[in-house]
Amino acid sequence: MINNFEEYLTLENIFLFSNWGVIPFWLLLLFSPNSTLTRFLVHSVIIPLILGIAYIFVVYQIYLNDNFLDGFGLYLGIENLYAIFSDENFLLIFWLHFLSISLFVGAWIARDSMRYSIPKFLTALSLITTYFTGPLGIFVYWVIRIFFARKVSLNE
Repeated sequence: MINNFEEYLTLENIFLFSNWGVIPFWLLLLFSPNSTLTRFLVHSVIIPLILGIAYIFVVYQIYLNDNFLDGFGLYLGIENLYAIFSDENFLLIFWLHFLSISLFVGAWIARDSMRYSIPKFLTALSLITTYFTGPLGIFVYWVIRIFFARKVSLNE
């Protein structure tokens, strides 16, 4: 049975499941950020755990292919980063990394916006920007947050 399951765990399937799999959680953050379902699924460790398991599986595949140490070359220059991204395993690792962190930040934005009573339209703008651009969305939220928190804070 496990052998049959491993046949479905291709890099393409992991990419598709993770890519499409996070969308319902982003929709929960957008449309019902304070519901019990959102608190249970998005504001907990469940999604990072699932994405973390996929991450570990891909790292294990890299280890089996004997190119695990190649990943450390990314710190040596942009050419090495380009070479690492040409490997689908490493590219998927970085994509899972981005999905996990951006969803974590999106959950924080949703919780924080409720604390400061930021209108849903502005929160949705920040969440959508975070989904598509990551750091730019955090910056957009930070600028919006300044007006509602009535203070400039560089740390939480």
